[in-house]
Amino acid sequence: MKLLIITTLIFSSVLSAQDFANYAKYEKQNQEVLSKNIAPNTVFMGDSITEGWFSTDPSFFTKNNFVGRGISGQVTSQMLLRFREDVINLKPKRVIILAGTNDIAENQGSISLDKVFGNIVSMAELAKVNSIKVVLCSVLPAYDFGWRKDMHPAEKVIALNKMIEGYAKKHIIPYVDYHSEMKDSRNGLDKIYTEDEIHPTAKGYEKMEAILMKKLSKN
Repeated sequence: MKLLIITTLIFSSVLSAQDFANYAKYEKQNQEVLSKNIAPNTVFMGDSITEGWFSTDPSFFTKNNFVGRGISGQVTSQMLLRFREDVINLKPKRVIILAGTNDIAENQGSISLDKVFGNIVSMAELAKVNSIKVVLCSVLPAYDFGWRKDMHPAEKVIALNKMIEGYAKKHIIPYVDYHSEMKDSRNGLDKIYTEDEIHPTAKGYEKMEAILMKKLSKN
């Protein structure tokens, strides 16, 4: 009996490791999108901030033919792995990439900002080669992580954003600067937009929508 339990646990662990990217998360929804034969206007690729956006204001997505593909806790390496399944295969006109917070929080271990930036660039290049327009977003301000204290992320967020913005300018890619308009005096997320210093509230998402749609109207 013990051997059976141990074998089951090992098998479950192997299966979990095989889906490091969590391909299964949106498998059913992706099939539903493809079955309609109507490509989404835009896919949002990201983490819990993107996932929470859809759950907080689903009408923003449906009325604009936007599709949310955020997964809570994910780092850019995981997003890059599932980019084909959750973005390219859906054949959207555009992808909006908002990523990097969980890398800075070291959710999957320590990683340099250069490598985080490289993952974001790789997603952008994959989109472009598949004729998908790219929009790159700044990482939202972060002063501290509730689940991983004393990481002092504020300056790392600013540094990563400078890299993303520089790449966007060089390659003539729209850059959505949430950071500048949503930060407080500590370079954290202003308390009027959040309850936990990281994830936006409905008011926070309303602000993000205004910033984003203003940028998209010009591109």
